[in-house]
Amino acid sequence: MGDWLRRNTPRAALLCALAGIAITFIAMDFIFQIFANPLIGILPTFLILISYGSRMRWPLSLPGGFLAVFIGTLLYWTFHSINPALVTSNMSTDPINWSFYPPRPVPGDLFALLFSSTGWKYMAVILPMGLFNVIGSLQNLESAEAAGDRYPTKPSLLWNGFATLLAGFLGSPFPTTIYIGHPGWKAMGARHGYSILNGALISLLCLSGGVTLFLKIVPRECIFGILLWIAIIITAQAFMEIPKEHSLAVAFGLIPAFSAYVFYVLDSSLRIAGVPLTVAMADKLTSGNLFIRGIIVLSQGSLLISMIFAAVMVFMIERKFLKAAQWTFAASVFSFIGLIHTYRFTDTGVQNGFGNALASKFGAMFGLMYAIVGGILLLLHFHQKSSAKPSRKKKKEKKADFVQPPISKVGYV
Repeated sequence: MGDWLRRNTPRAALLCALAGIAITFIAMDFIFQIFANPLIGILPTFLILISYGSRMRWPLSLPGGFLAVFIGTLLYWTFHSINPALVTSNMSTDPINWSFYPPRPVPGDLFALLFSSTGWKYMAVILPMGLFNVIGSLQNLESAEAAGDRYPTKPSLLWNGFATLLAGFLGSPFPTTIYIGHPGWKAMGARHGYSILNGALISLLCLSGGVTLFLKIVPRECIFGILLWIAIIITAQAFMEIPKEHSLAVAFGLIPAFSAYVFYVLDSSLRIAGVPLTVAMADKLTSGNLFIRGIIVLSQGSLLISMIFAAVMVFMIERKFLKAAQWTFAASVFSFIGLIHTYRFTDTGVQNGFGNALASKFGAMFGLMYAIVGGILLLLHFHQKSSAKPSRKKKKEKKADFVQPPISKVGYV
């Protein structure tokens, strides 16, 4: 279904959902850490922005990323030697254990989980996450195409899925996805050799125990500027690689991503304070003019909501009301089954309402209202269609207006 989804989804919808992730979950946390440690974060970050923003070539053709990490590391150890309290990077304190750590197949554990009640209990998490992962891959493929490189959908998704299955048999809980930030890496000069070297180096570090050594030497703040640059490129692409009038749709589609990030910050803060987000706490926050329930419903399934908002807006701008209605009806179905907007409060905080959507008043409420909006858009479609048809009277008038051209001796004039 991947190609069909890409053909029927406006580019603005695919790119804006990706931009929402980039500007929030990729950029925000990292830029906060950069500015929390200015002595080692600011200079490397601006060296990266200078390198990739102005395409400046440094002496000896040194890569901007390498130069930033090297100078950031040098700054850290210089200030640390003067006064350790000046810099507070979260350096690793684990002992370095050099060895060979090969992957270990665990098919028995995997199948035991699949055929147990515990495994099926988490299917309400696994299924939506798998769906979001596929959608994320489609967005990254569209982002690469917008940057000038088209990759076929089917083999890209198949190999991606095969890698996830292989990793699962080796005990990895992390699904693979098509790499985010293609336009950013391309703008930095990365080609297929970059991916090969990147994978080879990370594999070497992981299989040998060298990750600990790296984290003991290199402060993280001097690396985060690269991720900030990638986030900026992805966000800018969502506005640059679409028709100008579709920018409204991108702006509308970014709102759920910001809601998801605000919820993440609030929920993390409450958990650190030892106060879970319960019904009583939500009521207390709402009474203080912090409408937490609105933030929560927009954060649940925010990736899908971003796409839907942007797609509906694109088709409304183009007055393609039938397609806008179809996307709105899809939002209604997703709300009723719990893929978007639904949640429930528990003793430990907020949980997604997938599988319990009928018990969630928000899911039913959103499903109903989206269905009504879809109905209105359908009415607009039929009204537009009927208005576009010329009446019989007008057709007769057009025929009457037709005049036979005069005939000369030579022939038709």
